[in-house]
Amino acid sequence: MVEALTIVLALALTRGWRSTLTGAGVAACALAALIAALGPALTFVPVNALRIVVGSLLLTFGLQWLRKAILRASGYTALHDEAAIFERELELARAAGADATARLDWYAFTLSFKGVFLEGLEVVFIVISFGSTQSRLGLATAAAAAAFVLVAGIGAVVRAPLARVPENTIKFAVGLLLTTFGIFWAAEGIGVEWPGGDTSLLALLGFMSVVALALVRLLRRAHDSGRLVEARA
Repeated sequence: MVEALTIVLALALTRGWRSTLTGAGVAACALAALIAALGPALTFVPVNALRIVVGSLLLTFGLQWLRKAILRASGYTALHDEAAIFERELELARAAGADATARLDWYAFTLSFKGVFLEGLEVVFIVISFGSTQSRLGLATAAAAAAFVLVAGIGAVVRAPLARVPENTIKFAVGLLLTTFGIFWAAEGIGVEWPGGDTSLLALLGFMSVVALALVRLLRRAHDSGRLVEARA
């Protein structure tokens, strides 16, 4: 949502709010429709099959987020810079031509829709996964809506990208959580009985955290050693 806000703000400040907010609104409605359509449909899937599918998908997303967060934390990849992305979007929006006779700025509408929809798909996936698996789709949807209102509200007030949000730390934590739940549910789906039931999630999360932090430390040492060799050369 922070990344979507950056795109929407850049377009709104350079191309106008009407077309930009229209695109964002249409994208939000499309995402809500996906939740409404797919969420209840998953309740008819056998619980073990649902856990295998959802657990596998959570692992896919979680490991992807975790991998990027580990590489950023270790220095191999640059940290996600919302301010730099905002400036780049501003330049692209200013460079694009505009039709003064058109009632709707299709450039702003299309990019706003695409930015909100594509970034929002990850939110929809998490809402449907956790909501359907725990039979609490309404609660998961409300939590996502609250996050949307919070981010949009802050953006409307400050009218600037949320560059100070520790996005990599958040993605690191979310990657750990998604990976943990993915392992837990996928294993349950194939018949594994976790000792202690749901409380084993804490032990699994702790184990994944230790592994991830150890990888960060090892990669940071390798990265620093590589830079030292380059400096000497």
